[in-house]
Amino acid sequence: MELHISPLEFPAVGVQPVEVVERKGIGHPDTICDALAEELSRALSRHYLEHFGTILHHNVDKGLLCGGSARAGFGGGEVLQPIDIFLSGRATGEIMGARVPLQELAIESSRRWLKEKLRHLDVDRHVRLHCHIRPGSSELTELFLRQRALPLANDTSCGVGYAPLDTLERLVLQVERSLNSTALKRVCPAIGEDVKVMGVRRGERISLTVACAMVDCHLPDLPAYLAAKAEVAEVARTVARQLGVHAVEVAVNAADGESADSLYLTVTGTSAESGDDGEVGRGNRVNGLITFYRPMSMEAAAGKNPVNHVGKLYNLLAGRIAADVIGSVAGVEEAYCYLVGQIGRRIDEPAVVDLKLRLAQGAAMPEIEAQVGEVARHHLAAVATLWRELITGSIDLF
Repeated sequence: MELHISPLEFPAVGVQPVEVVERKGIGHPDTICDALAEELSRALSRHYLEHFGTILHHNVDKGLLCGGSARAGFGGGEVLQPIDIFLSGRATGEIMGARVPLQELAIESSRRWLKEKLRHLDVDRHVRLHCHIRPGSSELTELFLRQRALPLANDTSCGVGYAPLDTLERLVLQVERSLNSTALKRVCPAIGEDVKVMGVRRGERISLTVACAMVDCHLPDLPAYLAAKAEVAEVARTVARQLGVHAVEVAVNAADGESADSLYLTVTGTSAESGDDGEVGRGNRVNGLITFYRPMSMEAAAGKNPVNHVGKLYNLLAGRIAADVIGSVAGVEEAYCYLVGQIGRRIDEPAVVDLKLRLAQGAAMPEIEAQVGEVARHHLAAVATLWRELITGSIDLF
């Protein structure tokens, strides 16, 4: 393993003049695609373990949502044309003469997630699911079966993570989570699941633009809609105060006009019913954010094999290493971690491990390098067990 440790040589993002952070909520079409891809990978992994004693080769990280058509209106509207969701990728469909029910697993796992997460979406009437999972390539399947003590990387890819989150990042993340919390839905059921938060900081001034799909059956008229918008804004301001941000501007559904047909009204709580499409990998990174001023990987982590796909594992692991360095090594204020995997190489031995650190005043790099290296080695030694957390759903990937 080639380990590099060096200082961060640019100002922290949180003190630069401008910063932009985005998060797409659970009902956003891109997030729906990520979630269904990951649900399918978990379902496949559990089936493989139950029937064959091991997780077999699969990468189901391709998916597309084609929005439907709907007519929303105060008091309730209707879905005119269903949402089409296409699940695609590669998976082991047969081994030793035993068939793997790829189609059934894909449809069942998707239906279950949609029913659990999107309250106003009728899966039977509002969605059409299409499974296009095909057998994997012979060389990648063979590589998977060739594994012995430790898995071999099935891609050449770079993972990146950093810690800690700064104020704007924590604010954007928490605002969306609060708006999609079960507690708030009970108080204000008109707030749909399709919530997108864009945060912009200019010096000390922070502005949030929140796009929130409102559910029409809970809104009898325009005053009720405006009251729901006001509730969304107040939630955002409350979260900001809790994080010590007292000067925040909040704009909710900024494209709204003055007539009922120019408002962000939906039947189902997601723009997928009519206004938007989605795709795996176009949404949040593995830390739940889209951070334009930070390093990010373009990998779609959701749906990738949890055993040996470094495009998934290294993005998760890089964030964990960075967070552990911050938490356990005195004198480190910020850490960026880059992990480069090479196809065919053991996953606990990346081709490159690059850690960039911002040190507290008075701290010296030679004094902490050994501790930082030990943290990285500790996490890499455990990478082969990450799949256990991934298939239970205890790790968020979006």
